[in-house]
Amino acid sequence: MTDEPTVTRNTGASRYEIHLGDVLAGFAEYKERPGEILFTHTEIDPAFQGKGLAPVLASEALTHAAASGATLVPYCPYIARYLKRNEVEGANIRWPQLPDDPADT
Repeated sequence: MTDEPTVTRNTGASRYEIHLGDVLAGFAEYKERPGEILFTHTEIDPAFQGKGLAPVLASEALTHAAASGATLVPYCPYIARYLKRNEVEGANIRWPQLPDDPADT
């Protein structure tokens, strides 16, 4: 597949979506609260796993969300790991209180 991935915000479905051409390859779901965007779940379709799409989706979704001025709240383990390992310009992050993640140790 030669198509470059594109990330768009689907406000009706409350998620950022990554497409290859016209095909939906994955998404990052969120919930909005006043002044906050809570990232709750990220998923890449099994047919597209291993193609490096998850970090592209996370980067573009988080950059867009941070530009809105909202505080980012990473409930999704993938989004939380991405934020711990990567700088997102202008991001204000509120870390939720979650059980220990074995991937952090």
